[in-house]
Formats: sequence, structure tokens, C-alpha cells
Amino acid sequence: MLKKIFRSRRLSQILILVSFIITFAIVRTITILQKLEILGNQTGPFHVHHLVPGILLLLICGYIGISFWATDRVRHIMAILFGIGAALTIDEFALWLYLEDLYWDDLGRISIDAIIYTFAIFSLIFVISEIHDHKWIKRFLSRR
Repeated sequence: MLKKIFRSRRLSQILILVSFIITFAIVRTITILQKLEILGNQTGPFHVHHLVPGILLLLICGYIGISFWATDRVRHIMAILFGIGAALTIDEFALWLYLEDLYWDDLGRISIDAIIYTFAIFSLIFVISEIHDHKWIKRFLSRR
């Protein structure tokens, strides 16, 4: 079954899911290390929140994905970059809502909830598309 998925169009969806979760884990690890002052938090007069590169990645992937008929390889690269961009952006969801850096505040928990909901939605879309592609389900649904 895994071989079938990896050879199908579902590989892009899997790459989005995996890159989304891995990026979230890496970003949270880095921010914890910054909070513990093991890593530096900023190198100059500005602090660029990680949602900024996330938004840029989403814009680039969306533009390329919509504008060009991509090969499988390009589509898979865009899927990985999309997953990374989505994680970087959704991880700062509380900042979107409150326009304040609440990352370590109790209200910052909303960002983790948003990550969980986003992953659940991505996973649900994957499952629905897998189910939709099975012929027996198509036959069953066409009888109704």
C-alpha cells in the first residue's frame, strides 16, 4: 500500500504533512533554546518573526503551483516548501489574532491548537482523497 501511495499523486500530500510536522518540531525546539538563552534570539536591531519567511514560502509555492504545469519533481519540492511555510506561519497564529507576541504567554497556546487543527485538516483531506480514488467507493456512490 505504501508503494502505491508513494507512486501516486498522494506523495505531494504526504510531503506536505511530513514537512509541516518536522518544521513545527524544529521551530519549537529552536524557540525553546532561544528562551533558555542557549541560542541567540536576534542578531540586529530587528526581530523577524518566523511567520514572515513562512508567508513568503506560501506565496512563492502558491504562485508557482497555480501558474505552471509542474513536473512531479517540482510539485514535490513545492509540497515540501508549502508544508514548511504553513508550519512557520501557523505556529505564530496567536500573533495574527492579537497583534502581539504571545508566544510564551497562556494565550500563545492558540498557536499550538491551530497547528493541531491544520494538521488534522490536511490529514482529513488526504484520507478523503484516498477514499475517493478507490473504485469500489466510486461504484457504491454512483448507484445512489
